Amino acid sequence: MLDRDRLVQLYRDLSDALVLSVYLDVDQQDPAKRRAWKVRLDREASLEGRRIAEEGGDEEAFRAALAHVETALRDQGFVQGRGWVGFATPERLVHHESLEVPMPDLVRWEKGIRVAPYVRGLKRLRKIVVAVADRRRVRLFGLQGSALEEAAALTSSQELGEVSDSAMSKAGSRHSGVRGETATDQAQRVLDQESDRLWKEAAEYLVDESGADGFIVIGGTPEAVGRLEGLLPDRVRRRAETSTSMHLDQTVSEVQEMVQSAASVLNKRLQGQLVSGVVDMARSGGKGVLGRDETVAALREMRVDTLLLSRSFLRDDPELADRAVGTALAQDADVEEVSGPGAETLDLEAGGVGARLRYRVEEPAVTGD
Repeated sequence: MLDRDRLVQLYRDLSDALVLSVYLDVDQQDPAKRRAWKVRLDREASLEGRRIAEEGGDEEAFRAALAHVETALRDQGFVQGRGWVGFATPERLVHHESLEVPMPDLVRWEKGIRVAPYVRGLKRLRKIVVAVADRRRVRLFGLQGSALEEAAALTSSQELGEVSDSAMSKAGSRHSGVRGETATDQAQRVLDQESDRLWKEAAEYLVDESGADGFIVIGGTPEAVGRLEGLLPDRVRRRAETSTSMHLDQTVSEVQEMVQSAASVLNKRLQGQLVSGVVDMARSGGKGVLGRDETVAALREMRVDTLLLSRSFLRDDPELADRAVGTALAQDADVEEVSGPGAETLDLEAGGVGARLRYRVEEPAVTGD
């Protein structure tokens, strides 16, 4: 999948060219309907061809670009993934790929690529690191894209029987442990120290591997989950989700299913906080704007840090949404397609679109004569 930088470069490279953008929903569970997307592609292409003809566009160039896309799909045979995207000019197929997120069915011939639907897929590039732990063991995983991979396993170097035998052998010495401490107490203290070491090492791994914006999912026993979460710095903890339903004996696929569910909850929570922050800043005259007119003006003035779009806005006004996304990417702004409660707030407060700003423009002071 294109990362953000490569998508921005492609957008810039083709901004002055006539490009065919094709998005397809290929997520079919019923084998008998695996090629249902072909019917929808033909329908969308027919509608777009009719629009081009009515507007006096270059139908021949459109058909040449469409032929490149159809050839790529035919050569691919079985189209994997949940979505598919292709960009083509009359001369060549510029880019095509399967995506792990569903896409709307769309065929569009216009200057530059249609970029807004692709933003949904960018979320898949966010790394998720996972720890599943108890007192004696921690399994570590990483997910970036579609596959969860087990990275490592941390284990305690001490076992209760070994520690107890060691403590008993020293029981005759007054100075073998803490005053008044039994051999069992001493063994438990050593095990507690070993668990603390194990959890600290796992927490350091989570912080390092998650980077500046990756998600963290922590599962396991309530004790281990609580300790691991408590060891995360505040700046990282807000990107973490916990689940005591996860356990060490789960298969990788079982862990992945629960991780994706936890990441969805986490993503919606963080988006909700982002939207609430923008709403508060916009109301107080800070670095936030709400609504179409103010957001478009901020994009035009190159002041946008993060563009927020609800899914209903993307659906109801795709032309404006695409121009907004393209302008945001061109000025290196982040783009968030908001879902869940955050999207409901954005729709209610701002008609589905707003932005966090890099800086605010001070209104000129009004002075008397």
